[in-house]
Amino acid sequence: MTSGISALDHVQLAAPPGSEDALRTYYVGTLGLGELAKPPVLAAKGGCWFATGDGTVQLHVGIEADFRPARKAHPGVRVTGIHDFAKRLEERGAPVVWDYDLPGHMRFFSEDPVGNRLEFLEPVALRE
Repeated sequence: MTSGISALDHVQLAAPPGSEDALRTYYVGTLGLGELAKPPVLAAKGGCWFATGDGTVQLHVGIEADFRPARKAHPGVRVTGIHDFAKRLEERGAPVVWDYDLPGHMRFFSEDPVGNRLEFLEPVALRE
């Protein structure tokens, strides 16, 4: 048996105390993720966990007392139908900033309600 990394289980972001309702509105209502129940010992610490319907993509948001959003660090989230997805975010008040610097991909950056940077991207076929 060979050992090694087999998958990325989740990405953890941080948020300030008391921001859970705004996070739920964004990650569930805007992005369309579901909320996962946290184990009781972890739920007592605050924060929220979110996932796609099949659970293959998870974003955990933990509470950090002296929270400051990272300016450069971000998760890259692969989507389908990127233009419709961007429109959905814009209609719900989330910023959408397109970036065309990654060959073979359409992508844009956005932010959650506490300023966490998020990248959304979709591979595209390159023209010959």
